[in-house]
Amino acid sequence: MRKHLSFVAAAATAAVFLAASPAAVAAPAESPPTIHANGLVSPLHVSAGRDGTVLVSEEFIGQLTQVNADGTKTVLYSDAAWGVAGSAQRRSTTYFAESQGAGPMDPRPLAGHIRTIAGDGTQATVGDLAALETEENADGEVHYGFSDLPDACAAQLPPEVPASYTGTVDSHPYGIALSGDTVYVADAGANSIVAVDADSGETETVAVLPPRPYVITAEVATMQQLPSCVVDHSYAFEPVPTDVAVGPDGWLYVSVLPGGPEDPALGARGAVYRVNPDNGRVRLFADDVMSPTGLALDDDGNVYVASLFGDGVLRLGCSGDQEDRQVVLSGKLTADVSIRDSRLYATVDSLPAPNQAPDGKLVSVDLDGHHH
Repeated sequence: MRKHLSFVAAAATAAVFLAASPAAVAAPAESPPTIHANGLVSPLHVSAGRDGTVLVSEEFIGQLTQVNADGTKTVLYSDAAWGVAGSAQRRSTTYFAESQGAGPMDPRPLAGHIRTIAGDGTQATVGDLAALETEENADGEVHYGFSDLPDACAAQLPPEVPASYTGTVDSHPYGIALSGDTVYVADAGANSIVAVDADSGETETVAVLPPRPYVITAEVATMQQLPSCVVDHSYAFEPVPTDVAVGPDGWLYVSVLPGGPEDPALGARGAVYRVNPDNGRVRLFADDVMSPTGLALDDDGNVYVASLFGDGVLRLGCSGDQEDRQVVLSGKLTADVSIRDSRLYATVDSLPAPNQAPDGKLVSVDLDGHHH
């Protein structure tokens, strides 16, 4: 139940498990989302820019694509050797994360950084994220798995389920956010938030996200083919940070997937945390969120999450409370979300159905009708 796959690959294999998610209040009747582009390959990240342009990272093919206001596409960057992840723009400069070697499925050495593309096309890289993780192993002292399982029971676990372990060296920079000269990175391999100085390239760990405990029920033990002696014991899953955004309050908001089974079989186990960028303090903002793989905030502090295996984009409100949640954009395999002015953009159908050609879509809705 540890993170054997990078979670994106796990999500791809779990696409066939789409199931009904826990109830979220349906949004009021709305016009269908506007479709801006289709035929996208693994559009796992989206960033709304100026003049109606939107950046989409087609991660699996290493491509950063700009969808223009008229629906045409411009490839800003392409390198199949790298996984291209979250992006952001400031004035005429584009920032995005790219990496390779994440997880045990990629045999290459760990590598990852922030790449910048200036308005004149000049490219540069800043921040060696793999070096930081190799040196520090951000969650190396964090204990995952069972904490109180008798040895006799642990011996009955299948080999792919470690009874307990500590964090390993891994880095998969996934989502980013800009604040001044700092690029904040959600590192889904390191289970941490990293700050990169965009001028000097210096990197530092801001916070390590806490484990995600889950009490094993008899039903889950049977479903996961675990011995009955684990029932009622808590398993601490790895937190997998998928995106980061700067809130109006100056805190960082971070969406987290639980490591282990990525499909909805174990229910809504994702969360959103608030992180103080000055001291690394972590506070839970919203729990029991279905597979949050991207998030964005509006000017009022409402948090919107892309629920990959849920019903689309969920508005969590300013409090994160369960009763304040509603679906504001319906969609399947909704990978990421971005807000510009009062318009919410999202990527849907982000992973292809079995034996089907990729047909990811960039869609949007006007948020004005959804604000209280």
